[in-house]
Amino acid sequence: MRSIHLEDEQVGMPKYSVVVPFHNEEENVTVLYSRVKQVMEQVGERFELVFVDDGSLDRTCILLEEIAAVDSRVLVVQLRRNFGQTSALAAGFDNASGEFILAMDGDLQHDPNDIPAFIGKLNEGYDVVSGWRESRIDNLILRRIPSRCANWLMARLSGVSIHDFGTTFKTYRREVIKRIPLYGEMHRFIPALASWFGASICEIPIRNVNRVQGRSHYGIGRTFRVLFDLLTIRFLLRYMSRPMHLFGRLGMLAILAGSIMAAIVLAIKLGNPHLAVMNIHEPVFVTGGVLIVSGIQLMALGLLGELQVRHYFTNESPSSYNVKRMVRLVPVNKG
Repeated sequence: MRSIHLEDEQVGMPKYSVVVPFHNEEENVTVLYSRVKQVMEQVGERFELVFVDDGSLDRTCILLEEIAAVDSRVLVVQLRRNFGQTSALAAGFDNASGEFILAMDGDLQHDPNDIPAFIGKLNEGYDVVSGWRESRIDNLILRRIPSRCANWLMARLSGVSIHDFGTTFKTYRREVIKRIPLYGEMHRFIPALASWFGASICEIPIRNVNRVQGRSHYGIGRTFRVLFDLLTIRFLLRYMSRPMHLFGRLGMLAILAGSIMAAIVLAIKLGNPHLAVMNIHEPVFVTGGVLIVSGIQLMALGLLGELQVRHYFTNESPSSYNVKRMVRLVPVNKG
């Protein structure tokens, strides 16, 4: 047997792909592999494990390659630097070949024993199955309260009624996840984006396990970045394919308001030719002019957005990550 790049040979198509991003998780790599492999072998279907090293600075990648050297079901995708969790997941999804794709964290806070429950829901016909940390054990002030507020906002703004957008522990049909572009912190909004494509979504309770080894990569600052992405998602869900409907509407309102102000000033001037209108009504006149110019700019922005949408739907979008190499063990036929 030999360890080679994926491009050198092709392997059989698995039914399930388990995608796990790692960043400085050397203490958890081997244990997670052993537990996930055990659960997937009990499922009884062909599977693969896609492990993504997101620019780790410790021995994570070395351990992953050692695992890939003895198990042909493991594909290691090594990124050139730390691109972030969303990009690491995107790299895993792009290189997964299973009909169903399961995603989970590499810190052992997701229990692999929950995987059969996800698979059961997929077999019922759902396109996306999202985990719900119903009984969270995180810090109340720094994690649980901000997370609950963010999840409430996400559910209201996205129209997808689930309780836990933040967990990575989700399962997808291949044809659904392949259509969703991922960047920024967008992995947590996959159910919302999938709903835009008409996917059926459900939620199941999962166990929330304390991190035993390693250091958490999450902090309160992450919550604020998520809120900014939430505004983006709100825009994408409502106006992704028709930005002119938003910017054109705002532009027309601005032009209308500015025109009314200008007309009022003009009417006053025509009614009192000797009145120094600019001395009295200069703020109204200037405001009206600014509104008209702003309205024209908004409409131009809407047209540019329409051109960008056309470009998006007619061209392949660039990826948000860069792969250094991929390693998988391929059996050498004897005889």
